[in-house]
Amino acid sequence: MKPQDFEAFIEQAVTDHESALIGYARTYLYDLDRARDVVQDTFIRLCKQDPEKVEEYLKTWLFTVCRNRCLDILRKDKRIEPLDEIRWKKVAGVESSPDDQAEKEETLSKVLQYMERLPKNQREVILLKFQQGMSYKEIHKITGLSEGNIGFLIHSGLKRMREWMPEKVKI
Repeated sequence: MKPQDFEAFIEQAVTDHESALIGYARTYLYDLDRARDVVQDTFIRLCKQDPEKVEEYLKTWLFTVCRNRCLDILRKDKRIEPLDEIRWKKVAGVESSPDDQAEKEETLSKVLQYMERLPKNQREVILLKFQQGMSYKEIHKITGLSEGNIGFLIHSGLKRMREWMPEKVKI
């Protein structure tokens, strides 16, 4: 691969995945600066890879490296903070009024409070599926869980959350 093609590959990967990776890293680290550091480290590791070996499954490769780096940091720190401290990236649509956006944010906050009660593995697969829009196969490559187990965890986690939530909060 030519140097300019390699640079274009890296730039496109950053453009396509940086924001999602930062959000994902925050779900582990609860700290935007540390999440950005992990994502930067993830892209540095990508620069050391042969693009032809990773381009076919780039998204799952990036999320796997990011996840592993987050877990390394957590093992080192031995500290985990509650899920409700996550500040999700919120993007208001042009048609959203301030009242609608405030209502969506309040609902999201309540959903996150219920998610905090789920076991860690259920939270992780639900976030990967619905926050990151990943397929079961992609989640499998990142977590190592079987696709059947992923489906079960998502189903049972959402079912539990629906049981806990009042009717007006349900998603």
